[in-house]
Amino acid sequence: MTTMNSTGATTATTTPDPTTTASVPAAPARPRRVRGRGERGPLASFGLHAGLLLAAVAAVFPPLWLLVTSFKPKSDAFTTSLVENFTFENYDHVLNDTYFLTWFGNSVLVVAVTTLLGVFISATTGYAVSRFRFPGMRPLMWTLLITQMFPMAILIVPLYNLMAQLGLLNQPVGLIITYLTIAVPFCAWMMKGFFDTIPVSIDESGRVDGLNPFGTFWRLILPLAKPGLAVTGFYSFVTAWAEVAYASAFMTGEENLTLAGGLQTFVNQYTGDWGSMTAAAVIIAVPAAIVFGFAQRHLVAGLTSGAVKS
Repeated sequence: MTTMNSTGATTATTTPDPTTTASVPAAPARPRRVRGRGERGPLASFGLHAGLLLAAVAAVFPPLWLLVTSFKPKSDAFTTSLVENFTFENYDHVLNDTYFLTWFGNSVLVVAVTTLLGVFISATTGYAVSRFRFPGMRPLMWTLLITQMFPMAILIVPLYNLMAQLGLLNQPVGLIITYLTIAVPFCAWMMKGFFDTIPVSIDESGRVDGLNPFGTFWRLILPLAKPGLAVTGFYSFVTAWAEVAYASAFMTGEENLTLAGGLQTFVNQYTGDWGSMTAAAVIIAVPAAIVFGFAQRHLVAGLTSGAVKS
C-alpha cells in the first residue's frame, strides 16, 4: 500500500498479514489450590495443637503433682521442686498408723453391693419400660427423671432424718440405699434407650422357643447389652466410690467411715497432713483406674447407643 507524505513523495508501506505472523501464546494462569473439606490451614492447625497441648497439661498436671507430693517428706509438701528426698513415709503412715484399711474395706463393701444392685435394678427397669406397656409406666419414668433435678445438698437433711428413723445411720446399708437413689434413675433411663435399639424380633423368637419374659431378658437380651451394662456399672461404681457428702453426713466414728470420709481426717480445721492425704488419694485412685481400664472399651458404645432412643 502507497501513501503520500507532506512533501508530495509517495512511500510504500506494508501491512503485516495476521495469517503469517507467529502468535505468542499467553502464559497459562497458575490454578489456585482449593482447600479440601476438613483441611486446616497452618495457622488453624497451630492453634488447634496448641489448645490440645494446653488442655493435656491442665488435665495431667493435678494428678501428676499429687503423685509427686505423695513421695515428698511432710516438710516439703508445699515446695515447688520435684522429689528431692524420695520417701515412702507417707504411704507407711497411711497403711499402718491409720484406719485406712478399715475405710477401704467399708468402701469396697458399699461399692460392690451398690454396683451389683444398681446394674440389676436399672437393667430390669429399663427392659420392662422398653418392652412392656403397663399402668403407671409414664409416671414412673417421669418420677425417675424428676429425682435427678434436685441438688444433693437439699436432700441430705430429709435423707438423714429418714435413715435415723429406720436406724440405718452408721450402717453400710444406709449408704447403699442412698447411692442407689442416685444411680438407678439415670441408669434406668439410659438402659431403656439402649434396649430400644435391640430389635423386638429377638424377644419374639425367644417366646417362640418357649422362654418366659425373664428368660428372654436373661438369655437373649442381656448378652447383647454388655456396653450398656458396662456404662451402668461404671456410673454406679463412681457414684459410690467418689461420693463425699452423704458418706460424711451418715457415717461417724473412724471405724465406720468410707474412704471419702476418711480422707477428711487428714486435712481439717485443726490439722493439715497433706503428705498422708496425697498418699491416700493415690491409693484410692488405683482401683478406679483399674475399673475404668476394664470398662473403657464399652463406654463410648454404651453411651452412644443409649442416646439413640429414649
